[in-house]
Amino acid sequence: MGRSLIRSAGFITVPLLGLVLLGFGLTGASPRPGAKPAAAPVPTGAQLTAVFAGGCFWSMEKAFDGVAGVASTAVGFAGGREANPTYKEVVKGGTGHAEAVQVIYDPAKISYQRLLDIYWHNIDPLTLNAAFCDHGVQYRSVIFYGDAKQRGLAEASKRELDRSKRFKTPIVTAIQPATTFYPAEDYHQQYYKKNPENYQRYVIGCGRNERIRELWGDKQVSGVGSRESGVRP
Repeated sequence: MGRSLIRSAGFITVPLLGLVLLGFGLTGASPRPGAKPAAAPVPTGAQLTAVFAGGCFWSMEKAFDGVAGVASTAVGFAGGREANPTYKEVVKGGTGHAEAVQVIYDPAKISYQRLLDIYWHNIDPLTLNAAFCDHGVQYRSVIFYGDAKQRGLAEASKRELDRSKRFKTPIVTAIQPATTFYPAEDYHQQYYKKNPENYQRYVIGCGRNERIRELWGDKQVSGVGSRESGVRP
């Protein structure tokens, strides 16, 4: 995330405005000694789970949080080798994990296709192992499918987007089987709400909104991947 300017200054270049805004203001982002991972929400009844990685998990959680049909969100790590990783370990890039968001949703109120639509329009799907100003495999974009149906929908969505010729270069977002999702420390959960000023400094300094508009236009969520079969969110 933009706070990576402090932890990995050698890997990113941020405009002067971003440097000023980010500075050392992101005090809430530094690892907290002894911080424990949050408890992962568990789906109940007919609820289902989706897991997405698309760079900064603060921003990915914000994209899904509060959407009608989404019961809960949690940020954490997925796709790596290490069990129970800490944030400090993941941001170094050696665990193989990506920052990710777990979305628990009610399929009677929102479809997986709709979640895919939201996902695409909140990431940069063209840059490998990076997201906005954050660089490294921990910021790669991945759709982690939980079953054959999710896999099929994800692959169809990506294929449709590629065929649309919206972009001049191919989409590099991976589609992979879901692995264990490890929740991040509690202070990362709902970070954009707990630390709105710090979060906004990150968004501005990282050039996130500008890149989103460049990729998707002013309307972030469009019709890509939103064809429904019996469900209209």
